[in-house]
Amino acid sequence: MRRLIPKYAYIPFAMWFVMLGVCFYFTRIFNTHWHHYDLSIPLDSQIPFVPPMIVVYIFSYVIWAVGTIMISHESPSLCYEIMSAHVIAKLIATVIFLVLPTTMVRAEVTGNDLFSQLTRLIYKLDSPDNLFPSLHCLENWIICRGFLKCKHLKVGWKIGSFVAAIAVFASVVMVRQHLFLDIPAGILVGELGLQLSARLKAGNVLKKINIKYGLHPKETKV
Repeated sequence: MRRLIPKYAYIPFAMWFVMLGVCFYFTRIFNTHWHHYDLSIPLDSQIPFVPPMIVVYIFSYVIWAVGTIMISHESPSLCYEIMSAHVIAKLIATVIFLVLPTTMVRAEVTGNDLFSQLTRLIYKLDSPDNLFPSLHCLENWIICRGFLKCKHLKVGWKIGSFVAAIAVFASVVMVRQHLFLDIPAGILVGELGLQLSARLKAGNVLKKINIKYGLHPKETKV
């Protein structure tokens, strides 16, 4: 475990995971029976439904895990900053989910191929709400921006993270998991989380917590 995730990232990772659950699932305890808004625009009807893109949509979860782990290995300071951005962005998204509950009409999946079956499975596991902003886009944007801040990461990884983010952005609408406006909203909320984390030096909170529990490396200055 220590080789995979640095011990100074244990608490930040736990907070990230908890906030993801609070943002996506806990809010549904309150807003499930509220009026939900459909934010579809004419462009949404022009976007093709492409079931094979469900592979990109599902693979994005791997990107979240691997990307966040790679960022955490860069340095304690960057780990604290990016993970704080994740928490802040999800707090913002949580408020939006409660203030502006959204929904959409999904595609009718008629095929019996593997991609269609995976799409139906995702539809069954994930109800069409808590769409604006898209957490898929939010997560991938923060990871992409985090990669750009990594000084020891090769350029190929940074370019790859950007290409992967674009692919994920496309997948969320091409498998009818989101509407178009959910994409820029996810990017905006993710960027807002990054900016607030940096300007408020929110990472120092995680540093102090780690110091308290002996998880922050003494030889590293943050």
